[in-house]
Amino acid sequence: MSDDNMKKASLAEIREMKARNELFHDADAPEGESLGPDFWQKAMAVEPKQAPRSVHLKLDADVFDFFKAKGKGHLTRMQDVLRAYARAHRQS
Repeated sequence: MSDDNMKKASLAEIREMKARNELFHDADAPEGESLGPDFWQKAMAVEPKQAPRSVHLKLDADVFDFFKAKGKGHLTRMQDVLRAYARAHRQS
């Protein structure tokens, strides 16, 4: 489902919609497609991610500027580089 198909509403708006009988649940609605045995044979349990930790980190200006120059998402890119480094050194 894309964001175009989604409408965001506050709890108050949802309560108002319910009061106007604009919200309902159709108990007779058809179920979705069955995933089938092939899906379940390949399915894997995935541990939920731990909440990220907030840290204060001092960086040299040139390092910060390198990541910041690529625009929005510079902290995520730094995280990705650190994660790749950690994985590479954990495996060796």
